[in-house]
Amino acid sequence: MLRKPETLFVLGYMLLPLLALLSAIVGLTMILGGNKIAGIIVLVVVTQVFAFGAFFALRARKSALLEETDPR
Repeated sequence: MLRKPETLFVLGYMLLPLLALLSAIVGLTMILGGNKIAGIIVLVVVTQVFAFGAFFALRARKSALLEETDPR
């Protein structure tokens, strides 16, 4: 299921970037609300996990598309 280009498209272009944006908003509101340490952890760790996950999903989608069109 995670090797299908359609699933990787949804993960790479829609779901993971949206989760990264939402976690960045949560981290910033935590910092502005006074919970600085937890806000920085959310902002640095959680946001970056979702952002890098999107890059990896897009790379896997590209390789899955190339495997589909490979005439072997």
